[in-house]
Amino acid sequence: MSLQTQAPYQVLCICLGNICRSPTAEVVLRHYCSEAQMNIVVDSAGTSNYHPNKAPDQRSQFHAKQRGYDLSTLRARQVTLADFINFNLILAMDLDNLSHLKRLHTQAIQHYGADQVLAKLALMSEHDPDYLKQALPDPYYGEAADFERVLDQCESSSQAWVVYFQQHLPQVNN
Repeated sequence: MSLQTQAPYQVLCICLGNICRSPTAEVVLRHYCSEAQMNIVVDSAGTSNYHPNKAPDQRSQFHAKQRGYDLSTLRARQVTLADFINFNLILAMDLDNLSHLKRLHTQAIQHYGADQVLAKLALMSEHDPDYLKQALPDPYYGEAADFERVLDQCESSSQAWVVYFQQHLPQVNN
């Protein structure tokens, strides 16, 4: 009898263009999951195809680097219907993206069948006691403080997700 390794739990972070919020959320959530020694894979995408294969916004990279996060290797992509069968959890950064994801979720079920669609949908801040169910504001047209807010909220929400995973998904704990 051979031992099977549990497949990693997969989380996809989603914003509009995949160059500010969702790549930041990806790297921050990955950091906290890794720190907690969890078997979780984290990725990101956008609901739009505005920036295909582009690196994250330079301001996002700069502010993230100040806190020890490296976004430089990430590249933007658009969410696909296949993501709904490949990911266990899809986290929207705001209500507009969550609404868009709900429509895509319905399309994925129609395309693949309900038994194949794994993804559950939630806001990034779903369990965050400091930003409970608050949208993560898009910093793209903002100032430095807006990029810092993204990092603050991503850190807080990521820590809340780690606690949630520890309590509800014992299979992800190494």
